[in-house]
Amino acid sequence: MVTRGDDFDDFVRGASTRLLRTAVLLTGDRQAAEDLVQEVFERVYVRWRWIRGGPEPYARKTLTNLVANRWRRRSRKPEVALTGHHEEAQPDGTEGLATRDQLLTALQELPPRQRAVIVLRYYEDLTEAQTAEALGCSLGTVKSQTSRALGKLRLITEPAILEGLR
Repeated sequence: MVTRGDDFDDFVRGASTRLLRTAVLLTGDRQAAEDLVQEVFERVYVRWRWIRGGPEPYARKTLTNLVANRWRRRSRKPEVALTGHHEEAQPDGTEGLATRDQLLTALQELPPRQRAVIVLRYYEDLTEAQTAEALGCSLGTVKSQTSRALGKLRLITEPAILEGLR
């Protein structure tokens, strides 16, 4: 007999890597991301029986809401540099690592809403409509925020890096 816990366990195994990656990209801090993903799983578990349309979109929306709440709380306090929480990348001779690091650093310079749109659209590979739903905004907002964010990223990064997003 399959129980509620078995279905939830399967969901956690299948979604945890994707949610953690998204949380790290949104927060810039792996420890905070792990805490947020744990909180997402707690909230999904409580609402498990009532979730319609699959648990992953619900979990993604919950994650983006929690990250937005974190940004709001942080905006009331003195700003903390996110780059201070990262360990320096060890040079290993690959250009990919340096490119990834440069792009992650550039993402941290974007405003929270623009960062969320870029992460959901290009890292999570969501459509514009799915991104709008996850962020609780209009399709036009997603389009304009994407355009502005890509414009800012073009200014701060080398053009070759952005080709990896397309």
